[in-house]
Amino acid sequence: MTAALEMIAVNADLGGRPVLRDVNLRVDTGEFAALLGPNGAGKTTLIRAALGLIPLRGGTVISSGAGYVPQRHEFSWDFPASVEDAVLSGLVRRIGLFRRPSVAHWQAVWAALDQVRLADLRKRPVGELSGGQRQRVLVARALVVSPPVLLLDEPFTGLDMPAQENLTELFTTLAKERAVVMATHDLAAAAYTCDTLILLNRTVIATGPAADLKDPAVWMETFEVGPGSHLLKALSLTPAGA
Repeated sequence: MTAALEMIAVNADLGGRPVLRDVNLRVDTGEFAALLGPNGAGKTTLIRAALGLIPLRGGTVISSGAGYVPQRHEFSWDFPASVEDAVLSGLVRRIGLFRRPSVAHWQAVWAALDQVRLADLRKRPVGELSGGQRQRVLVARALVVSPPVLLLDEPFTGLDMPAQENLTELFTTLAKERAVVMATHDLAAAAYTCDTLILLNRTVIATGPAADLKDPAVWMETFEVGPGSHLLKALSLTPAGA
């Protein structure tokens, strides 16, 4: 397998406060990985570190290029732009602020929209889209540069179940040609759909397929819960004697 993203002994601070410590992980091409942990565990910080958006206090990030799908509230949906214009904004660094996009740039936009099944809506204003459609726009915006790694930050927040299931199908398909890393709070869905689970609480507590993470102790350490936690019961991981 080819490593698409590696983090080796990564340490990172946020606002002068240590957030990540000695993080080691590897995600291969063709792998769909879920990044799991409680609020404040450092999931978003890890994604930003992988993108090179924050300085590291130590360690190394190795990636041949990543696309980032932020949470939907980080995008200005009231801005008067069409779907294809929103996706084109993912190419700003390549095109330059004051240059006109070429035919090749537009072809990349249309190809990305095809991948997320939004080609028929390319002229629609983004403000008229549903929540699931907006999430697909953000995915296309990340895909427009053909990244080897796709990093998703809580893509299901605020979406109904049909939209979540459709997006999960999309992410599974996209992971066949690249690595996909998704930060999510939906533990059950991640365990069912993702190849690998990465349990994070400031550092990587455990990683592997859901079938290999049956030790309640790693979940208790990650989510800072006791042996009687509803989380363990939901995952059918009640410790002996609990």
